[in-house]
Amino acid sequence: MAKPLVNLDDLELKRHARKERFESAQASVAQRVGGRKLGSRLVRVPPGKKAWPFHNHHANEEMYVILRGKGQLRFGAERMAIRARDVFVAPPGGQETAHQIINDSSEELEYLVISTMEEPDVTEYPDTGKFGVIAGSPPGGSPEGRTFTIFSHLSNVADYWEGEE
Repeated sequence: MAKPLVNLDDLELKRHARKERFESAQASVAQRVGGRKLGSRLVRVPPGKKAWPFHNHHANEEMYVILRGKGQLRFGAERMAIRARDVFVAPPGGQETAHQIINDSSEELEYLVISTMEEPDVTEYPDTGKFGVIAGSPPGGSPEGRTFTIFSHLSNVADYWEGEE
């Protein structure tokens, strides 16, 4: 069994980057201390970057706690300034609950995201018209070891009965 305590300063963060706009350093938290039904991740985002695309979840709920720095929150159709000690929740739902944190400052932005671990989860990406279905999220939330993952554009969706005759 995992130790029931970890200090955030002791976590080893792994860098994730994709093209020009997306970059972060992340570490799993809840799984390290024995969490089974909650996921959580410490995230650090450098100036001018985002950790993830603008998205919403149909199954999972996420709570964000801004620990250090400032930036901008996209939430549905709104944009709001965020700073250290702010907390917000992104409940499951449609595009009105889509969310993204943007570090538009000159300093690193650090936050903790805590999530239910409902499976499967369906995500939508309003900026690009994509969706994703993810099942089998392994401890730590890394993509390796998932049992099912698919991302596609909504324009590629087939009819339920297509090919069944």
